[in-house]
Amino acid sequence: MHDDEPSLNIPSLLTLAVVSYFVFRWFFNRDEGPNGGGRPRARGNAVDPAQVEQISQMFPQLSTRDIMWDLQRNGGSVAATTERILTGRGLETPPPSFQPQTAIPTAQAPAARAASAAAAASKSAGQDLISRYNLGGKVTDEGADASQSPISKSAWSQNKDERQRLLQKRRDDMILAARKKMMDKNQSSPQ
Repeated sequence: MHDDEPSLNIPSLLTLAVVSYFVFRWFFNRDEGPNGGGRPRARGNAVDPAQVEQISQMFPQLSTRDIMWDLQRNGGSVAATTERILTGRGLETPPPSFQPQTAIPTAQAPAARAASAAAAASKSAGQDLISRYNLGGKVTDEGADASQSPISKSAWSQNKDERQRLLQKRRDDMILAARKKMMDKNQSSPQ
């Protein structure tokens, strides 16, 4: 009579473990695509627009469609896409069937870039290097200063203020030398 109760034995425990394994596997992996790529169906072809814009700003010569295709293929890794571009491998051309779900505002992005470029152009047109770095007084003394101040090749100073002063002097000398070279070129070229 004591054998009437069912008991758990090793084969039934193994069967329970295998069935549990397949149930858990099915439950957690049911969102995979039909190709088994590991991407959830809910995400589909969606790519984060911020990532596309970030890469587009770094590499404006690339099309957003190519960027989106590469981001989708590598799981949204900006670092992997950037590395692929910088190593010279380039981005693959997406197949014609690739239709991204996220619409990047391509009309607004070039307009924003054009506006920032226009602002930079107006800033540079309104202010040249001579006025930006207050070199107006040195321009008039340019002939006298050029002969009196030879470029010194001194060692790197330990004093921060001295380094700053030397670097600013070097910058000023380079700007004035470039201006002088441009003026000489303009005078020597026939007009």
